[in-house]
Amino acid sequence: MAPQVDVAIGILVQQRDGRAWVLIARRRDDAVLGGYWELPGGKLEQGESPAQCLVREYKEELGITVEVGQGLPAIEFAYDHAHVRLHPFYCTLFAGVPRNLHVAEHRWVPAEELTQYQFPPANTALIKTVRLALLGAASP
Repeated sequence: MAPQVDVAIGILVQQRDGRAWVLIARRRDDAVLGGYWELPGGKLEQGESPAQCLVREYKEELGITVEVGQGLPAIEFAYDHAHVRLHPFYCTLFAGVPRNLHVAEHRWVPAEELTQYQFPPANTALIKTVRLALLGAASP
């Protein structure tokens, strides 16, 4: 049986030019699901809350400090290598400028373009939900 893995996912959004922009990162090729784009985050460590995990992961992967906000419902997905439970949260940038510390690359993309990137299968519904929520929020 595949191990259970709890993963915190951050949806870092900035409003610019009347549009919602989301920070995404591409996983290094040698990582699990290498080459896929992701909403930054990572595995929860022992005794760590999803919010604490996101603060740590954004600092380690991109060198920035985030504030963790509203959570979304958890998502469960079974891969061959693991059963994952994703804990998504909206985040805001508190300090720093993103750098590629432990990711292959990062980009700020308009919410309407999120579905043009290849995300891991567990993220498919979340990406659509976030895109629709942000496009609705950006409407007058």
